[in-house]
Amino acid sequence: MTLVLAAHGTRSAEGEATLAALAQRVRRARPGRRVEQAYLEISSPPLAEILPRVPGPVVVVPLLLAGGYHVHIDLPAVVARARPDALVARPLGPHALLTSVLARRLASAGLRPTDAVVLGAAGSSDPAAVADVRAAARLLSVRLARPVTAAFASAAAPSLAQAMERLRSGPAPRVVLASYLLAPGFFQSRLESAGADVVSRPLGADDDLAALVWHRFDEAAVRTGVPVPRPPAGGGQAAGVLRRAQAPGV
Repeated sequence: MTLVLAAHGTRSAEGEATLAALAQRVRRARPGRRVEQAYLEISSPPLAEILPRVPGPVVVVPLLLAGGYHVHIDLPAVVARARPDALVARPLGPHALLTSVLARRLASAGLRPTDAVVLGAAGSSDPAAVADVRAAARLLSVRLARPVTAAFASAAAPSLAQAMERLRSGPAPRVVLASYLLAPGFFQSRLESAGADVVSRPLGADDDLAALVWHRFDEAAVRTGVPVPRPPAGGGQAAGVLRRAQAPGV
């Protein structure tokens, strides 16, 4: 069974390199399993060209953090045209493994106990996608033991500017923006120009993200009835974090 990673696409060379590095971590997590990388738009290779070439069965895992147009409309349409027998997994978020990566990125950026925190996402007009981001903010709030405000670079409220204005009037000496993006590019630039005191790096290439990709793959593969070889018990730090993260509702 082949895993096909379906990312949105970006005009950022650094963003493409980051997604390629993530795909390499996914491959290393399960050696011998075929993994293809493709994009819905802008970048190459296009998903519509990759899917017909891959021997079946196939599971497509969206490299997307929330539901929305690309998850519910765009991606299923491409699969229906190019590979109708392929299964499409859930988007990556929300999930506790993403929370772990966010917390590490914030720590690396110098988060302080007195900082106010905003989770900055790209944004969507789809209420379900907005709800996914707010759920991710709640998970991060629990992890950090402080309030976390979800804010959006486009299409949803509150905007980054609205969140910054509200928090600037509060008691926190600094506002820190946690990047809820997979890779550098247009929206990361929007976050960095939003006026926060500190902006964390995107989630990027991370072993916990690779573990989450395989978790979504396994969830979808169960529907095929085809046995999927699993990594050995105790197979690495990311696998251990995944086992701890698989709580109901996460």
